Amino acid sequence: MFCPACATTTFALVAAGTTSTAGLSALAVRLRRARPAPAALPHPTEPEHHMERPIVASRAEWLAARRTLLAQEKEATRLRDAVAADRRALPMVRLDKRYEFEGPDGRTTLRALFGDRRQVVVYHFMFAPTWDEGCKSCSYVMDNVEGGLAHLAAADTAFVAVSRAPLAKLEAFKARMGWRFPWVSSGDSDFNYDFHVTLDEARGSVEYNYESVAELRRRGEVPQTASDMPGFSVFLRDGDDVFHTYSTYQRGVDIFLNTYNLLDLTPSGRGESRPMQWVRYHDRYTA
Repeated sequence: MFCPACATTTFALVAAGTTSTAGLSALAVRLRRARPAPAALPHPTEPEHHMERPIVASRAEWLAARRTLLAQEKEATRLRDAVAADRRALPMVRLDKRYEFEGPDGRTTLRALFGDRRQVVVYHFMFAPTWDEGCKSCSYVMDNVEGGLAHLAAADTAFVAVSRAPLAKLEAFKARMGWRFPWVSSGDSDFNYDFHVTLDEARGSVEYNYESVAELRRRGEVPQTASDMPGFSVFLRDGDDVFHTYSTYQRGVDIFLNTYNLLDLTPSGRGESRPMQWVRYHDRYTA
């Protein structure tokens, strides 16, 4: 089955070509100029293409190059810490609308998704009502996130995925994937539209990643037929008052993919000619 969600994600990531902040983008440009990136290794499912392996050097030469790279990595870490501090300092918006969802125990609210914790991270999982399975790329995201749920809970932070598909479809796909994270259906509520992850001019959702959808489509960064899109949103509560503190989209999702972070340590990198082209549902790999 062709998943329009996966095509949308790949298209957006390729077209965007930037990190989630201007500062990190600028740093990436400096680092690329300082050290040319090696060509990616071909993935078995892609046509083979020329690969440039790292040069062979002595241990002393390697150590000198590694120390140069370490200085760049430390610069990137310091900038990442500064961006994280600015993120924490963002103002927040009080939510006056009561958002309701369908969960395994019946109707629930955004406030209830916190449980007894002060924060909740929401993943906007691309699963439209008419699809038979969730987005392949979003499934890859959740495979990377699920292992950390216990640690999030210990840090006073709840986690939940939200999709528009009916709860029965979410539950069936969740069982197939063997996932444990909470997953609720936003159905036809305003939630996806208000947080700009379902694009629909009739519902007032005409922005994605803080830009006009019309402009993104004009530039070819969002397909003309795109509807549901990926993203993370963060909410804080004070008593029963709920505040929206942060949302990120497109390459902003990339940092949560620990598989990518590990592959970025290797000579072949991500080994892809297009983002996530090689990714499969984890029960569909042949080896």
